[in-house]
Amino acid sequence: MKNFGIFFNPNIENKEKIFALLKQFHDKEGVKLYRFVEQDFMPEYFYKVKISNGEHLDYILVFGGDGTILHASEYSIKCKAPILGINLGKLGFLSESNLTELKRSISDLCSGKFKIQHRMLLKVSIKRKNEIIYSGLVLNDAVIYRGEVSRLINIKYFCNKRFVMETRCDGIVIATPTGSTAYNLSAGGPIISPWMEAIVVTPLNPHVLTVRPIVFSHKDVLTFQIKKTENNSVLQLDGRKSHNLEKGDEIIIKSAYKKVDFVKLSNKTFYSILRKKFHLGKK
Repeated sequence: MKNFGIFFNPNIENKEKIFALLKQFHDKEGVKLYRFVEQDFMPEYFYKVKISNGEHLDYILVFGGDGTILHASEYSIKCKAPILGINLGKLGFLSESNLTELKRSISDLCSGKFKIQHRMLLKVSIKRKNEIIYSGLVLNDAVIYRGEVSRLINIKYFCNKRFVMETRCDGIVIATPTGSTAYNLSAGGPIISPWMEAIVVTPLNPHVLTVRPIVFSHKDVLTFQIKKTENNSVLQLDGRKSHNLEKGDEIIIKSAYKKVDFVKLSNKTFYSILRKKFHLGKK
């Protein structure tokens, strides 16, 4: 019997129809379904996952868009279970399946017809007055940006304690290869193959035209210093968690030793997905 964790975007409409479809797998295929504690809107026939008790999950099915997958990645790390994204959003770049393919996808999972992709994570720490006040992991990106006042902030950054540059800008995006196709891409940063292990740093609206994105090795340790700000700037992690920053704070970013695993069912390449989702190369 396979144990499936189910993670839903709570704002999705017609969830009951999807619940009914999942119950069919529960009843007919002998699949055991688990819901996470925060998702108390699910039916009672979903078992509760209490991570502290160490329940074993084989996979986590994530119903929603890319933002929902980013949220669910925290549980994937804790449960050591790979993610299969079922796209119910708009773009669904990280999703491997959809509702019409759900039955076949679960069948392939149960019969072992899939591969696993390992995705790099970043460890992000905030250092204030020589003390680490926060540490966390991100799958997509960490973004340093100005607060509500519409003025540029001064950021100075280093690679392995060696000075790289100082710039006045709206902020900086520090992304993984997975996150290179998200905010980084919108800000003019490069697309990086998810098979690579690298860190891309892309300034947001720099005041000087010569300030450009830079790609660093996953072995590098990057340090960003908030040199001058008219108000508290903000560090945002994977578009979800935010932390206020003060002048003099240091944000230390490096590759994490943990990774997030994704289920790969099809033979679609990363580049074919780019062509389909982002219309790459189309005139």
